[in-house]
Amino acid sequence: MTSHRFRPRYRGVAWTAIGVGGSLTGIALALGIAALPLATGLVGVAFGAAYLGSPTWRYAVRVDDDGLEVRAKDVTKFKLAWGDIVRVIASPTTHTCFVDGGEPARSLLVPGDGAPAPYDLEDRPALVAAILARVPSDKVTLVETLGQFHAQAR
Repeated sequence: MTSHRFRPRYRGVAWTAIGVGGSLTGIALALGIAALPLATGLVGVAFGAAYLGSPTWRYAVRVDDDGLEVRAKDVTKFKLAWGDIVRVIASPTTHTCFVDGGEPARSLLVPGDGAPAPYDLEDRPALVAAILARVPSDKVTLVETLGQFHAQAR
C-alpha cells in the first residue's frame, strides 16, 4: 500500500498574505490603531493561517491492490474498488489524472502541472502510475492535458 498526502499548493500565497497582513497590523498598531489597515491586516493573517491550517492537509490517498481510498486517520471520505471506477482521464506527461467514481463525492482529481486545484498530492508521478497500472485500459483515456480533453468534450 502507498499513501500520498494532500498538501497546500499555494503556500507562498498564504505566507505572503500572513506577512503582508502582519505588516499592516503592525503599522496600524504603530499609528494608534488605524481601523482599515488593522482590519485588512488581520483578515490577511486569518486567511493565510486558515489555508495553511486546513483539515484537508490531514487527508491522504491510499492505493493498494483492492482500490483507492481518501482518508484521514480513522475517517474515510470515500473508497473506490478498482472495478467501481467509471473512467480515468490521465495525462502521464503532466502527472495529472481524474478518477471518475460515478459521482463527484466519489471522484478524485490528481492535479498536475496547470491543473486548477487548491491542493497538491505527494509524489504525484507514482500515484498516477499506480492508478494507471490498476485500472483496466478500456476505462482509461490518455490525453496531453486534461484541459485539452475538457475542450474536446464540449
